[in-house]
Amino acid sequence: MANEVKLHPSWLKHLEEEFHKPYFISLKNFLIAEKQGKHVIYPPGDRLFAALNETPFDRVKVVIIGQDPYHGAGQANGMSFSVNRGIMLPPSLKNIYKELESDMGLNTPTHGDLTAWAHQGVLLLNSVLTVRAGVAASHQNQGWETFTGTIISTINNLKSNVVFMLWGNFAKGKRVLIDSNKHFILEAAHPSPFSAYNGFLGCRHFSKANSYLVHHGLSPVDWKIN
Repeated sequence: MANEVKLHPSWLKHLEEEFHKPYFISLKNFLIAEKQGKHVIYPPGDRLFAALNETPFDRVKVVIIGQDPYHGAGQANGMSFSVNRGIMLPPSLKNIYKELESDMGLNTPTHGDLTAWAHQGVLLLNSVLTVRAGVAASHQNQGWETFTGTIISTINNLKSNVVFMLWGNFAKGKRVLIDSNKHFILEAAHPSPFSAYNGFLGCRHFSKANSYLVHHGLSPVDWKIN
């Protein structure tokens, strides 16, 4: 799959072995079977590794972990919580923007494309990288979790002073892969309307992340979305 979908060289050197392991070959066969069954898969193939390609390994300083891609038509663009311009803002992203306004005093963006964050070193990583159209969580437990767990472990082992934002129980489950002595872990409820008022809104993760980065001699993230 790495040959079929271009992967940034900075990531490929750390992940190339994964593509040859039994779990990933099984995952690839599952995706082929989905397509042969005439199922539409999101995101589009050329955006499968968008999170990695938009944020090279050497630039990663913040990781925001999502669950799986949006399953509505035209929504998923390969980066967690992000949608392309012209697509209606999903409820979770609306709450992220609400917290952004409260925490940083920034105006609510008019679109949901988070590429500006990605280019500054914010890795927008879903735990599962594909989904069947219209069926949430349909590609869980097929191997993606192992692959993205390797990504998190690689960041944990080879970098230091990275901010990990874990929103919701699914993301918090990745905490075991992260050394809190080397990195800064921020936890909150998921920004979904079902849980945002149980600790996501008011968490101030954006300002806390920047304070930590500056304290460790790193440039803060400009969270503004033009």
